[in-house]
Amino acid sequence: MLTMDATAPRRRSFLARAVSDLAPFPGRAALTWRIALLCAIVGAAAIMYEIPEAALSCYLVIFLMKPDPVETIGVAFGLIGLATIVLVCVVPLINATVDSPLLRMLAIAVVSFAFLFLGAASQLGEIGGVIGLIIAFILTLISMAPAGDVVTYALRSAWSLAAMPMALMIAFNLILGLSPVRLLRDRLHQRLATAAAAIASGAPGRHEALGEMLRADNAALEQMAGFVRLLALAGRPQAAQIARDVRASWRLILATSALPEDLDAARRDALTAAIRRSMEALEAGETPPPPGPAPVPATEAEQAILAALATIGGGPEPETVAAPKAPFLVPDAFSNPGYQRYALKTTAAAIICYVVYTGLDWQGIHTAMVTCYVAALGSTGETVHKLGLRIIGCLIGAAMGVGAVLFVVPHLETIGGLMALIFAGMLVGAWVSTGDERISYGGVQIALAFLLIVLHGFRPSTSLDAGSDRIMGILLGNLVVYLVSTRIWPVSVEGAARAHLKAALAGLARLAALAPERRPGGVPDAALVAQEAGKADELLALMPFEPAAIRAAPRTQAALRDASAEIAALTRDIYLSREPLPGVAARLRQFSARITGGEDAQDTDGTDGAHPLHRQLDRLQTAVAV
Repeated sequence: MLTMDATAPRRRSFLARAVSDLAPFPGRAALTWRIALLCAIVGAAAIMYEIPEAALSCYLVIFLMKPDPVETIGVAFGLIGLATIVLVCVVPLINATVDSPLLRMLAIAVVSFAFLFLGAASQLGEIGGVIGLIIAFILTLISMAPAGDVVTYALRSAWSLAAMPMALMIAFNLILGLSPVRLLRDRLHQRLATAAAAIASGAPGRHEALGEMLRADNAALEQMAGFVRLLALAGRPQAAQIARDVRASWRLILATSALPEDLDAARRDALTAAIRRSMEALEAGETPPPPGPAPVPATEAEQAILAALATIGGGPEPETVAAPKAPFLVPDAFSNPGYQRYALKTTAAAIICYVVYTGLDWQGIHTAMVTCYVAALGSTGETVHKLGLRIIGCLIGAAMGVGAVLFVVPHLETIGGLMALIFAGMLVGAWVSTGDERISYGGVQIALAFLLIVLHGFRPSTSLDAGSDRIMGILLGNLVVYLVSTRIWPVSVEGAARAHLKAALAGLARLAALAPERRPGGVPDAALVAQEAGKADELLALMPFEPAAIRAAPRTQAALRDASAEIAALTRDIYLSREPLPGVAARLRQFSARITGGEDAQDTDGTDGAHPLHRQLDRLQTAVAV
């Protein structure tokens, strides 16, 4: 059995991480200019056809545009259909509240709570908040609509706001969308290159880029490979090989992270050379050659690397063992009060903002209510972090917008000139938004703030009044969300981190329960474990954003980080093990229940703890017990 280093990756300073998050990576520039160009087209269409709130239409583009064009087209069609259904269903609501501001506010509150709760407690996720926002926005348009044309105006405006950018996004991706086959080939090349660099470094288990790659969403790549096969974007044999490459390349980087640091230099060089030969063949459009026989004796990690390279070269693949699909509703949807509280707090923040700008008769700051829906998250630490990104992005985007209004807009004479201005501004926001989740929302906010100043009304304007009002609205919304999040039922990220660790332990238990000969096919579960442990690490990194009163004790934080590191080490050891693992799955299931306080049972798996893995399990037990 391998002895793995469970040390977590070295933590970098905030500045170093920000610089890394802004660095280019394969595919970033291609997605950035496409988002910027599509936003320019959407902005021009909104002006030509007099569709209100063009900035929000562009916001939907930058928020929903993904590298995979098939996924993006599916989301766009879904949102158009959803918007249509919602608008049809909301007609009676508009008719019932058109003459009563009080009833309108009550309707906003009820609908907002329902969809925010559904978004938090189901796989609907952020789409639930988007639906709540659309309905609330429709109802607020009633007070702004021309007399006698209230319902028609509100419905037409809201539907056009959502459907127009989605229709353009579908057409754009059909014509200029990134190729899923090319994206998957680029990711394969990136994984091979990172694995080679990690082995050459002499410390692959501590290679930061490799660790980040292991924690990424491998299921999304498998889904993209499924689209390639389903839509016949490549020949059947090629599509099947692409799907095998996704799984084999993940096995490769996992095995690479498990290589011992004292591995003989000659064997390390041989592995690096084998990986680079595969890379060179793929770049030349050829089938990679066989990697050659494993050294004698070879570690499990070396054998797994060579087996993965053989699969990439067209060799056989272990039978895949699929991970269970998540149910639509989370198991504790109605027993955990956290979901209801989140929906209530976000709704309360939105209603407060609505009352403020309606009472002041200051419709220009209506972006305050929009901010509540897009900035609120389940925990206080996540919300405050996102608010920080939103404020920083808002100030950067506002500065860009003011500069554009003062120095560029007065010289614009055609719609083409305005499109060029939008394109230039969107390049900045889109570059940030296509980065890591740690900073991506800051890019969305840069783009939105820029558009709110430059793109209001149906023609370019040199007035800063409307834009400054909207920026004031964003800042007001941020303030209200911050106060509500930190003063009413504040929630620590500790609970969410424990939930991710629980999911990781459950996946690890399923992996350990597999027969040794089936374990190589457990890539879906192994990748899920790594992803969930990575999400827990990201959440724990947000604890400094929390008020001290709800922040977990340093000892608890350290224990949870230790648990994440032990899970990462166990993932490598269990996946690469080719022997029975008596009692391991039972103990992992107990830890999974215990880490969120769901069970206090003692370890009674009937084993004597003689297996080497049980020493790691003992360390993990100490961490999850805190």
